[in-house]
Amino acid sequence: MKTPNLEIERKFLIEMPDESFLSGVEGCRRVEITQVYTTDHIRLRRWAEAGRVTYIKTIKKHITDMTRIEIENEIEKAEYETLLKTADPRLSPVSKTRYIIPFGGNLLEIDLFPFWKGQAYLEIELEGEDDKFTLPDYIKVIKEVTEDKRYRNYALAQKIPEEEEF
Repeated sequence: MKTPNLEIERKFLIEMPDESFLSGVEGCRRVEITQVYTTDHIRLRRWAEAGRVTYIKTIKKHITDMTRIEIENEIEKAEYETLLKTADPRLSPVSKTRYIIPFGGNLLEIDLFPFWKGQAYLEIELEGEDDKFTLPDYIKVIKEVTEDKRYRNYALAQKIPEEEEF
C-alpha cells in the first residue's frame, strides 16, 4: 500500500495523440494547467476543469527518480496571487492541457504542451516502484523518461528540450 503523500510515477515521451480521440475515451477528463515555480521551490498550479478553477500549492521532496514525497494543498485565489509574487524570474510558466484517463486500474495523465507538435508526456502513478502496468494501444511510446531530468516540469520551466526524431 502506498504511503500517504508519496508520489510514485513513471513518465514516457509519447507521439502526439489525437486530442479528439482522447476526449472521446470513456472516463476522460480534460484540464488546462498553468504552473509556476517560486524562488523557494514551491509549485503553484492554476487548474481549470469543466468551468471551475482551482489553485494548488505543492511541495515535493526527491527520494528516487520515480518516487517523491508530495504535499499538495488547494489554496484560495488570493493566496495564489500573493505567492505568484515570489515566482522565480529565471523560470518560465509551464502551460499544458492534461487528459486524465482511467486505464487498467491506473490513471494515465497525458500532457500536451504548446511548444511541441509531435510529442507529449504520459505519466502513470503507481502504488510501488515495481508495479506492473500496461498502456493502451493508442499510445505510441517514443521512450521512457522517468530518469531523464530534462523532462521534469521544473526543467521545462528552465529550458525546453528539442523534439525527438522518430
